[in-house]
Amino acid sequence: MRLVTYERAGVVAPGALLPGGDVLDLAEVLDDGGAPARDHDLTALLAAGALPRARALVEAAEAALAAGVAAGAGSVGAVHPIAEVRLLAPVRPGKLLCIGYNYRGHEADGQVADPEFPDVFVKTANTVVGPQDAVVVPRASGNVDYEAEVGIVVGSRCHEVDEAEALDHVAGYTIVNDVSARDWQGRTSQWALGKSFDTFAPLGPALVTTDEVGDPHALEVTLRHNGRLTVSSSTARMVFSMAFLVSYLSQVMTLEPGDVIATGTPQKLPEALAAPAPMRPGDVVEITVSRLGTLRTAVVAPSHPDPSGAARAGRPR
Repeated sequence: MRLVTYERAGVVAPGALLPGGDVLDLAEVLDDGGAPARDHDLTALLAAGALPRARALVEAAEAALAAGVAAGAGSVGAVHPIAEVRLLAPVRPGKLLCIGYNYRGHEADGQVADPEFPDVFVKTANTVVGPQDAVVVPRASGNVDYEAEVGIVVGSRCHEVDEAEALDHVAGYTIVNDVSARDWQGRTSQWALGKSFDTFAPLGPALVTTDEVGDPHALEVTLRHNGRLTVSSSTARMVFSMAFLVSYLSQVMTLEPGDVIATGTPQKLPEALAAPAPMRPGDVVEITVSRLGTLRTAVVAPSHPDPSGAARAGRPR
């Protein structure tokens, strides 16, 4: 399944992308015996353990549509044309945990051997935006960069889970652009400020469930900056596996439904490293991961005025 959170007519709900591209409403899986729950996102669906019911609805809708039943018919459920909805971040993670230097060929300065342990940092909640939102380049930074990452989406609570069982707690995967202000990142040994400007974590376009993804270590990862290919690699080059990362982090903290683990970025291609090009207003960054889709993000200038009359970085809805 390709699961989303969407907004339509001011109401937020979980949904599923159907083969034709329309969105099947999944609010009824959160029905508590009354009307379907509204203003709940995909995180609420995961927390309720409602993935099996969602799957049943999606399979029924796909079968009905294949048989020629009109979209929106009672047997199909509410189906909305993709043009009539706004896709939000698939989940609103309580924790957005990130891994540095997790691809061979993308090592810390002077390091050539695989690290013994993952390099873990966090991005704060204000960074998360959806696949139709823009990244705002703040005036405070002159070196804003992109990173193409596969995000693990936790599906069920786990703590101190064994590596062999870790992926049982994963709902699926999404794409993360770990936007980074390199100048702020380099100011201290802690990366949090450089990673946590508003809008610095586009997610999406969907959560693709584990059964549809298959082997998460056989995914091609590419990034194009204004059409120029700057990243091209495979998750097969990861140092620490998806299962290891879930297990390792769960030794420290309880992982909750909707939490996201951004699994690191591959190194840029040599020609991109030789001619660095920070993100500027007007740019477009497209991250494509096989079986997950493409996360396309526009880059914009700050828009909100401050008391001095200059524009202050604002966050798009």
